Parts: sequence; structure tokens; C-alpha cells
Amino acid sequence: MIAWRGPTVTYAVIGACFLVFLISPVSGLNPSYGTGDTLLAAQSSYFRRWGIVPAELLSGSPDVLLSPLTALFVSGSWLHLLGNMLFLYVFGAMTEERLGHLEFALFYAGSGCLALLGYAVAHADSDQTLVGASGAISGVLGAFLHLFPRARVTSLFPFLFFLPLRFPAWIVLIFWFVLQWLAARGADSGPGVAYLAHVVGFCLGFLYAWVRFGRGARVKAHPAATEGEGQP
Repeated sequence: MIAWRGPTVTYAVIGACFLVFLISPVSGLNPSYGTGDTLLAAQSSYFRRWGIVPAELLSGSPDVLLSPLTALFVSGSWLHLLGNMLFLYVFGAMTEERLGHLEFALFYAGSGCLALLGYAVAHADSDQTLVGASGAISGVLGAFLHLFPRARVTSLFPFLFFLPLRFPAWIVLIFWFVLQWLAARGADSGPGVAYLAHVVGFCLGFLYAWVRFGRGARVKAHPAATEGEGQP
């Protein structure tokens, strides 16, 4: 039996998200979807088919039961895709190493689906389509905060003129969470970033790691420093 080595699930998810995006009408690279209004119509249909619409999801229709899972592999733009995958690449590897491949895969999918469901419940009447892996990746960030609070990360903060500065993970991630929380309080159910899904996913990830491992699982140091963005 061949043992999996390295963060294979993290890399597989990143690869799948890129592949799905490249062949989708959103990337603009697939000529079969046409141009102009035809392309916009194809994009709208694509989001509605594979993303979640809160009002439809909560209706209980069997046709949309898998939409929270499929939505995790759909990205709304190049920037959306690259930002999410950067965060997953930075924080996913060490989290997967601690959880193990299968548990990490189930954790990623579970936290992502529950984060999207939480958003849908809070905006039950919304007919806006929601897509993206942000909820699942926020879950990874929450678990990382509990497991590796002292790991040092290189972050870029806009109010510090985007200077690359190194901070302990707990500072960066708590700062990130507070920003998501404040943004979620002022957001509505219209088009934009689903900050509430970020908040729900982060809390679920942190609570899962806390219940699963307890205080004894925290890693005080790691030989390889983690690098990433301080803002998604």
C-alpha cells in the first residue's frame, strides 16, 4: 500500500479549483461560451447551476442538495480564485499534516458546506447566487489558529503600505477575523463578498480543532515559516 506524503489533499483541491475555473465560462478562455451578452448569460447560468441560492436551498428541493458542495469549487473571477487558493496553499499544508489526509478532506468539505448553509439561513429570502471556497478556507484558518498560534507568517497590510512584515499567526488571523466580523455586520444579502460565511467557517474550524485536539495539540514552533497575505 502506497502512503500519501505531503499535503496531497490541499494540492488536489487547488488543482481541481483551477481546472474547474479554466473550463468554465468565467475564465473567458473557453471560446465555446461565446462573447458579449452570450458569455454573460452563460456565466449567470453557470453560477446558478453550480452555486447556491439561499431561497432555493432552504426550499428542500432534491435538485439543490449538493449545491453547497459544488459551490466550493466555483470561483467568481480570477482574483477570487487566486486569493482563495493562496490562502489554502499557505495554511492548508500544515493543517492537513496535523489532521491527516482523509480527516482534512472531510473537515474542509464539511466546514465549507456548513459555512454556506449558515449564510443561507441568515439570508433565507435571498435569490443571489453564492459561490466560492472562502467558507471552507476560513475553516482551515480557524483550525490553524488553534493548532499553530505561534507560527510566524509574512503578511501584507494595506494601512502599513503593503510592507511585508512577520507576525505570529494568532495576531494575523484574529485581525483577519475581526475584519470579517465587522464587514459581516454591515453587509446585506446583495452581490458581493459573503463575509458571514467567512465568520461561520472560521468559528467552525477553530471549534473543531479545539474539541478534536484540545490544548495539548498546539504546536509552539515549526521549522518552516509560513508565508501569506494578511488580507484575502
